[in-house]
Amino acid sequence: QLQLVESGGGLVQSGGSLRLSCTASGSTLDYDAIGWFRQAPGKEREGVACIMGRDGNAYSAESVEGRFTVSRDNAKDLVYLQMNDMKPEDTGVYYCAVGRPWRSVPGVCLNSLITDYTSWGQGTQVTVSS
Repeated sequence: QLQLVESGGGLVQSGGSLRLSCTASGSTLDYDAIGWFRQAPGKEREGVACIMGRDGNAYSAESVEGRFTVSRDNAKDLVYLQMNDMKPEDTGVYYCAVGRPWRSVPGVCLNSLITDYTSWGQGTQVTVSS
């Protein structure tokens, strides 16, 4: 059974950087879509960044564009979320997920309503202090 594990979260000052990692136990990260999501207290979960398995195209939400980058290391079977110039509003629990999009449009993997994410990690806490 696939289990996703996130790591790399922690406390960082505003303007700082963190790199999150997502790995799979019991299987590989060979999926059509791999996404990073976050949820802040009292807010809905939102897609942050994602990468498509077939063509490797990566997408970022407008709120993190230019600051966050998703990438994968196929040799290590890891997916990363590099977060730079972090802001207090980036605080939240970050999750990775894998699945298959229901539509073939750019950026579809950012939306969990039109991408069937079947497995989710337990999440890692990210806190950005001002």
